[in-house]
Amino acid sequence: MQERSSVADLVRSLKGDLNRYSPGEKLPSSRALVERHRVSPVTVSRALAQLAAEGLVVTRPGAGAFRAQPRTDPASVDTSWQEVALSADATAEVVPRAVDASGVLVTLAAPPPGVVEFNGGYLHPSLQPERAMAAALARAGRRPGAWGRPPTDGLPELRDWFARGIGPGFTAAEVLVTAGGQSALTTALRALAPPGSPVLVESPTYPGMLAIARAAGLRPVPVPAEPAHGVRPDLLAEAFRATGARIFVTQPLFQNPTGAVLAPDRRGEVLGIARAAGAFVVEDDFARRLVHADAGPLPATLAADDPDGVVVHVCSLTKATSPSLRVGALAARGPVLERLRAIHVVDNFFVPRPLQEAALELVGAPAWNRHLRSVAAELKTRRDTMTAALRLRLPELALPHVPAGGHHLWLRLPDGTDETALVAAALRAGVAVAPGRPYFSAEPPAGHIRLSFAGVAGAAEITEGVRRLRTACDETLSRGTG
Repeated sequence: MQERSSVADLVRSLKGDLNRYSPGEKLPSSRALVERHRVSPVTVSRALAQLAAEGLVVTRPGAGAFRAQPRTDPASVDTSWQEVALSADATAEVVPRAVDASGVLVTLAAPPPGVVEFNGGYLHPSLQPERAMAAALARAGRRPGAWGRPPTDGLPELRDWFARGIGPGFTAAEVLVTAGGQSALTTALRALAPPGSPVLVESPTYPGMLAIARAAGLRPVPVPAEPAHGVRPDLLAEAFRATGARIFVTQPLFQNPTGAVLAPDRRGEVLGIARAAGAFVVEDDFARRLVHADAGPLPATLAADDPDGVVVHVCSLTKATSPSLRVGALAARGPVLERLRAIHVVDNFFVPRPLQEAALELVGAPAWNRHLRSVAAELKTRRDTMTAALRLRLPELALPHVPAGGHHLWLRLPDGTDETALVAAALRAGVAVAPGRPYFSAEPPAGHIRLSFAGVAGAAEITEGVRRLRTACDETLSRGTG
C-alpha cells in the first residue's frame, strides 16, 4: 500500500518538474531521484514507467530518461480512411461488431486519489491473499518445469481441482483452463453462435458479457430477471420461441448486478426450456467464492444438475483473489468441448504455466480456506454497513434485494432521476459509482446505480462514501424536481 502511494506522489512531483526541461533533454538520473525524493529505486522505476506510458518521458536503457517530444497535433493526422475500414461489417449480412468497452472500463479504471471507489469490480488489496499468493508464486517458480510449455488444455491437477468444484461426475477431461472468466465467456460465445445470431441474456446483466457478444457480432436479447429469484422461465421460453436463439447466458448465483440467486423451482425449468429449444445454457458461476458468512448452504451449479450437456460452465479464481490472478475454467460435455478447445487454443495457445502452477499452490495451501472464511466474514460486514448507511441516509433509493454473496448492491433511482447527472455529481462529491445503463441490452425501465463494497478500505470508507453520495443526490434530485 505504501509503495503504491509513493509512486503516485512521485509521478505528481515529476510532472510538475517536467516544464524545467526542454523536449529531448535528459532528466536527473534514477540515483539522483532516489536521493532527492527519499524513495526506493523501485518507486523511481515505476514512476518513470508510468510517465513513459503517458507519453511524457522516453526511457532509453543505459542512457536514462528524457522529456518526450511534443505529440503530433491530432488535427494534422488524417485517419478518415479508418471509418470505411471499420464499417465494413455494416454492409455485410451480420450485426456490426462494434466494441463498446465503456461498461467494463467503469469497473477497471481507478478513480482519482481521494475518491471513494464504489465502482470497483475486485477485492480491495487488504482483502486479497497477497502473502499467500506471493508464497505460492515463489513455490511455483521452483517447481521442475515450471517455466516450460504447459498442456494446451491446462495442467491436469488444476483441471481436476476445477472439475471437483463444478460438481459430482465432472472430470478433468471436461475442463479447459482459461485466462480468467472473461476469456472463457469470449470463447464460449464465439464457439456457440455465428455472427448475426441472437443470444438471450438476463436483464439487467454483466456489461462485460454484453461487450463480448456485440464484439462477436451477436445480438443480445434481454430476458427480464427478478431481483431475488432470477430469470423468469415463462419469458425465457417465449424469447427462445420468438428469436430462435441457441444460447442463454445466465449467472444463477449472486447475479451481477442484482445479486439474485435463481430460485430452486426455476433451475429445472430453465434447463428444460433450453433443452427443448436445442440450446445451450452458458453458466457464469463467477461469485461462488464470494459467498457471505450468513448465506447458508449454496445451491449446486447448474452444470451439476445437467446430464445432457446443455450447460457450458464458466468459473474463475480471479474475483476471490486478485485481478492479476487471471486463471479460470471452461467446462462442457459432448462434441461442443472440441469446438471450445479449438477456439481457446487459437485465441490463447495456453495460460502461462507459472500462473497455473501458482494457482495450484494457492488452492492447495492451508491459507486458502482461511482466506475464503475471512473474505466471507468481511463481505458480510461491509454489506451490512453499506445497507444500514443507505437506509439511514438515502431511503429514497430503492434496494429491492440484499444479496448473501457477491460484492455489490443494486439500487433503483427515483423516477425522473437523471442517472448520468447523478454519476457525475457523485464523482464531484468524491465517490465513484457505476451507472446502471450499461447493464441493460435495451432501454432500461428506470435509472439505477451499482455500489461495490469490496473495493474500499473498510467500513469507515463505506460510511463516508454514502455520505458523499447523499450530497450528490441532494444536488441531482433537487435539480430534477425543480
